[in-house]
Amino acid sequence: MRVTIDNRDSIHRRAKAKAAERQIPLRQFITEAVAEKLESKPSDSKSERMNWAGQLRHLRRETACINAVIEEEFERIDPEE
Repeated sequence: MRVTIDNRDSIHRRAKAKAAERQIPLRQFITEAVAEKLESKPSDSKSERMNWAGQLRHLRRETACINAVIEEEFERIDPEE
């Protein structure tokens, strides 16, 4: 089956270069890439982001301290009347 793919030039160049590195035709490289993508488990990007963000929970106290210092400095520079 023939398929027309509308791709950005930069992606096309990178794919062509990778195919050349592997010494395979671009057609084979694209077929393998699509097959690999189809076989991979779908990722829940929101879940992954939340998991990553949850790992930073220990920095909340430090962030609060930094924000307090910033507020104090702004108050010192430009006190509210």
